[in-house]
This record gives sequence, C-alpha cells and structure tokens, in this order.
Amino acid sequence: MVALDVLVVAAALTTIRSDLGASAEELEWTVNAYALSFAMLLMTAAAIGDRLGRRRTYAAGLALFTAASVACALATSLPFLIAARAVQGIGAAMVMPLAMGLLGAAFPPERRGQAIGVFSGVTGIAVLGGPLIGGAVTEGLSWQWIFWINVPIGVVAIALVLAKIPESTGPARRLDLVGAVLISLAVLGLVWGTVRGESAGWASAEVLTAFAVGVVMLVAFGLWERRSDHAMVPLEFFRNRTFTASNSAGFFLSAALFSAVFFLSQYMQAVLGSAPFKAGLQLLPWTATLFVVGPIAGQLVDRIGERPLVVIGMALQTAGMFWMSRGADHYYELIPPLVICGCGISLAMPAAQSAAMAALPREAVGIASGIYSMNRQLGGAAGVAVLGSVFTAAGGYTGDGFARALAGCGVLSLLGALSGFAIAARRRTGTGDSVDELVVEGV
Repeated sequence: MVALDVLVVAAALTTIRSDLGASAEELEWTVNAYALSFAMLLMTAAAIGDRLGRRRTYAAGLALFTAASVACALATSLPFLIAARAVQGIGAAMVMPLAMGLLGAAFPPERRGQAIGVFSGVTGIAVLGGPLIGGAVTEGLSWQWIFWINVPIGVVAIALVLAKIPESTGPARRLDLVGAVLISLAVLGLVWGTVRGESAGWASAEVLTAFAVGVVMLVAFGLWERRSDHAMVPLEFFRNRTFTASNSAGFFLSAALFSAVFFLSQYMQAVLGSAPFKAGLQLLPWTATLFVVGPIAGQLVDRIGERPLVVIGMALQTAGMFWMSRGADHYYELIPPLVICGCGISLAMPAAQSAAMAALPREAVGIASGIYSMNRQLGGAAGVAVLGSVFTAAGGYTGDGFARALAGCGVLSLLGALSGFAIAARRRTGTGDSVDELVVEGV
C-alpha cells in the first residue's frame, strides 16, 4: 500500500488537474510532498520504533497513513490534497523501515532471505503496478478512489498487526533528538534540490541553496553522531564493507527502477499510443516476473548468499534497459527485455536488502532497515530527477528523450552491479549445515 502510493497518483494527474484546476508545477507537489516527508523521516521513525516498540510504531504509522488517505480522497482543493499527501508520507515513513525491521526480528538469519524475498516481491509489484492500478481506478471510477482503496486495507492491516505480530525493540538508549533533526533536514535539502532541479533549474538559487543546506546538515549529523554517546546511527556501521556496498546497490537499484517505471509508462502512451490502463497492462511481463521470481530469489539468498544475486540481477537489468533504449515499432518487441529486467530486479532487490540487514548485529536491524529505506527513497528521487533532465535535454517526447532516459537507467543498473561486487561473499560452515556464514570483511 505504501509503495503503491509513490506512483499510483501519477496516472491520475490529468484528471486531478481538470477537477481541481491545478497548474503542471502545482501537480508535481502531489508527488513531491509525499516523497519529501517520506524520505526525510525514515531514519527518525526507525529510531522511534527501536525505542518505543516496532509493532506499536508500525501500527500507528498505518493508522496515520489510512487517515491521511481519507483526507486525500475528500480534498476539494490542491493545497489541501498536497498537505494530506505530506501527512501520508509521514505515515509511510513509519511503516516501510519498520516492516523490514519486524521481518528481521521475526525470522532467524537462515530464513530471513526468503522472508525478505516475499517482501521485496510484493513491494516491487506495488511500485510497478502503480500506473496500472492508478489508470484502472481513475478510468473506471474516479481519482478519489486511488485513496479510498487504502482505507479497508489499512483497517484490516492494523487489526492483524496488533493481533499477530510480536513486539520487538532495539537497544535500550535515549532517542537522539539532535541527530533526528539534523538527518531530517539533510534529507529534506537533498531531496528538495533533486526534485526541483529540472523545473527550477539545476543552477538556480533555490536548488543550489537546498543542496548546500543538505550537505551542511549531513556533515553536522556526522560530527554530532561521532560525539554522541547515544548516536542514532553509529558511524562504525559504515566501516562494514557489506553494509555500505548493499546500501549503494540499493540506491542505484531504486534509481533505475523508479525511473524506468516513470518513463516506460509514458513511452507506452506517447510512442505506442496506449491508454493509461493499457499502458499499465503492457508492463505486466515485468510485474509478473517479480511476483514469480522474487520469492525464489529469497530462497537462493539463504543458499548461495547475496553477492552473486545482486551482481547477476543488476547485470540482467542493465542488459534489458539498454535493449529497450533502442526503441520498438511494436509492443511485442519489448516483451523479452521487460522479462529480463523483471528477472534482474527480482534477483537483486531481496539480495541487497538481505545483505544490509545481515551485515549488522540483530539488535541493530531496525536502524539498518531505516538507513536502507532512506537510501532507496533518495535513489528513486535522484533517478527520476536526473534522468528527467536527460530526457528533456535529448528532445523530450519528440526527440531521443526516451532512448537516452532508458539508457540512463541501464547506466544506473550497471553502477548497482559494480556495487554488488563489494558485498562480502559467504562461506560454508564446517558443520555441513545448509546455513551459510557471512564473511564480513573490512570491519
């Protein structure tokens, strides 16, 4: 539900513009407001969950997300809709990292990869299915229903979470309020500059100031965490080569994935002449592959380790993206590269998440999931913004915009594969068990 709402609104933007009388720049904020609050509060929400209880915080996040969805559906003006989307993002920030934290705490290491594989498959389907579901709901009902459908799901999920999921907490330490404020402002500056870069201009005072504030706050966060005796993010985490490499792979993976969904859904409509719902259906070879391969990839993680799956998966996605960047006269020509990309992302996504979670001690699983989730959001925002500029510079809809943007997705995927090489390999234990032991190098 949370991942779906990142892009589900994109298919309804034209209808929303007509109903609420919004400009194109105002419409951007129905997406940006969600992305900003989501990204900037991920780390803080993970830290609060570690201290107050992951299940309790997760349920509260679901409740806030559900209530904000009602507000979005009832919006009669664009400012109200944007404000409600920002509150939705706060709820999403409480849900996404704690979902992985609860999984990491509930499953032992030898089963964690399979659990994260299912989680990644569902999350990937939601991201890829955003344009399909948004288009179907908007065409069949109205744009308000893309938010109303969250309400019964949220209510049922809250009841099941409270009834079925055991409570878990992180290490007992004080909440690092200063660190929470600094990292939130750092992410706000970086994401603001990224999402505004194309429309305001990368060299504009607004964008340069946002990046400067983000960098200064990030440096201040690092200095504070080094001195604090109750640091939100102990900096020694990043001395772990596997943790750093898996976060890097996750960043590039998300940058390529979000960008590809953004541009391919438009390519189907602008170049192949498909309606929004049909364009979503045409992505099914990609989406369905995630559903089938994701859980299998999770089992492979537990058997052979994360590094080969991240490298092979991102290499497959690289090949598929470059293939699609050559263009097609007919839709059927895109089916093979869509399937290749689907297999690639299905292998790499659970493996990168599993590596980030397994690289740190079990009690740090909450903050590890917060860091990984934040990197994913930053990657998605950066990918769409940077490749949006590439798309425009290459002539946009009437030039080579789609070819260059999809080739850019291939480059991002290649960077993800190269990051995967730095993930430590696994070795067999001497007992003959099927459980592998992670060789953590560079700690």
